Amino acid sequence: MNTLTDRESIALHRERVVAREAGKIRIFVAGGTCGCAAGAGGVKDALYQELERRGLLAKTSLKITGCHGFCTMEPMVLIARDGCLRIMYRHVRAEDAAEIVEQSVCDTRIVERLVYTDPESGEKISEQERVPFFRLQTRRILDWNDHIDPLEIDDYIALGGYVALANALGMPSGSVIETLSRAGLRGRGGAGFPTAVKWTLARGAVEQNAKAGVESAACYIVCNADEGDPGAYMDRSILEGNPHSVLEGMVIGAHAVAGGLACVQKGYVYVRAEYPMAIRHLSRALTQARELGLLGENILGSGLSFDIEIVKGAGAFVCGEETALLESIEDRIGEPRPKPPFPVISGLWNWPTVLNNVKTWASCRYILDKGAEEFAAVGTDGSKGTMVFALVGKVRNSGLIEVPLGITLRDIVEKIGHGVCDGGHAKAVQTGGPSGGCLPASKFDMPVDYSSLAEAGTIMGSGGMIIMDEQTCMVDTARYFLNFAVNESCGKCTPCREGVRHMHDILVEITAGRGRPEHLDMLDRMGRMIIKLSFCGLGKTAPNPVISTLRYFREEYEAHLAGKCPAKVCTALIQYTILETCKGCGVCLRKCPVGAISGSPRELHRIDPEQCTKCGICRKACKFAAIEVN
Repeated sequence: MNTLTDRESIALHRERVVAREAGKIRIFVAGGTCGCAAGAGGVKDALYQELERRGLLAKTSLKITGCHGFCTMEPMVLIARDGCLRIMYRHVRAEDAAEIVEQSVCDTRIVERLVYTDPESGEKISEQERVPFFRLQTRRILDWNDHIDPLEIDDYIALGGYVALANALGMPSGSVIETLSRAGLRGRGGAGFPTAVKWTLARGAVEQNAKAGVESAACYIVCNADEGDPGAYMDRSILEGNPHSVLEGMVIGAHAVAGGLACVQKGYVYVRAEYPMAIRHLSRALTQARELGLLGENILGSGLSFDIEIVKGAGAFVCGEETALLESIEDRIGEPRPKPPFPVISGLWNWPTVLNNVKTWASCRYILDKGAEEFAAVGTDGSKGTMVFALVGKVRNSGLIEVPLGITLRDIVEKIGHGVCDGGHAKAVQTGGPSGGCLPASKFDMPVDYSSLAEAGTIMGSGGMIIMDEQTCMVDTARYFLNFAVNESCGKCTPCREGVRHMHDILVEITAGRGRPEHLDMLDRMGRMIIKLSFCGLGKTAPNPVISTLRYFREEYEAHLAGKCPAKVCTALIQYTILETCKGCGVCLRKCPVGAISGSPRELHRIDPEQCTKCGICRKACKFAAIEVN
């Protein structure tokens, strides 16, 4: 590759890449972790072999991309022609390759059986842009994920990648920060701290060191990709599908915070070792960026020297907290540091450090490319732009979504998620992961923004959103999240180490049928005390699932105290019974793993409550709905 030396060289390189692809039929196979697990690799290979057999390789461009977002429909294939809407095929198998090439590459026909079918109307929708899951989204961070090969920097540049960096390097550092301020960008990692304010504080600390003539002064730019919330995979998918958007944002940050000052700069991406594909794609992106001169010495002739290194995290949830993350990068135990001083003043090795989330860095690319006004055109007064959520749980259309801040929970659950699986009804939504809270269906018309969620008793978090139906026990849900917090606590401070564990023990008692009325007020008081006294964000937010469920679902707690689990989940409070409609087929008897069922063929069977472990296998196996849970 030829090194890019200035903005004009990026434009020329982009023109050459676009010219190579001009006129080709483009085929994109969704190849994120979910897609590969569903068989995307085999689909891509089968398509390649079919194109080769027909002599069509020169006329087509076949790419395996990152996650397209619609994870329920994997493996997915998109086919695009210039000036046409993209055809979307879902649940594609390798044996479908010949038919797809025959009808949609050699011709312009549609393979009807592979297109999305609206579950309500039965309408066949072949164009991706018309599928409800995508139609209601506003994609800015995920906008390129479904049509670039993350292992090829040319694909990123062809769509306008690194133009934002060139724009930023042509501006004074203060103007870059002022642009982010006008955009109203807030950190997408959980707390929602204004990005421009953080960068301004760091810039001030770097300038102070420069004025003082500090020798070997340094400044660090860090990306927090330590995504540990159960059910959340937004950051992983961005790094898998478009790693250059994050790298570009980090270089922009390096220029904004320390550009033009005598300061050694270095960047780190702290990513979980459990994300092998993200690490592989990120490593490739770093190598290609260095080869093109977009990392290293004198980037684009601006005088800025900056490089980035990957640090693999060991999987500790507490390392998502910024100071614990910095401790881990310094090869120490991942435990939170006292604040102040804050990392922007004294972070890595006691030098000014800017630490932002994956989505925050990726947003910088959009703002410096499209402008602050374009970014701020969507959202609410205090929450500008879009947010990426992992929509999971008991929802029909699960996957990654990017929506304007201010959208209602109802629009997300019912219009994008298409409601609850199996015709059920949404009971609650958990936002913010283990640190967030559970909101009831009565709150679904509230806007999703930082202030509204905080007022309702939960947080935005990094973007996890778990939908729960009527078969979800809210007491058991609170116990699950508290158990997660207990296991992930670093143990450094007593309120979190002992208090959260004690709250968890009380919830175990309640779900086991041994709860007492005073336990409810005790949980509430303990939770609020832990929030006030805990050392870091993990402890300060760990009680949120309990406090929110007590606030909105107190009747379920009271039912547990009375010996009933309304959702019929807590095994100590339920009992399996075979009804008179039993046909005596013997399926349940044979399936029971502990031999708790007895009965003769074609006669009513019985369940021994003393032996029954309440695993539910018998109920799932019964073809006559003759087993009920009380």
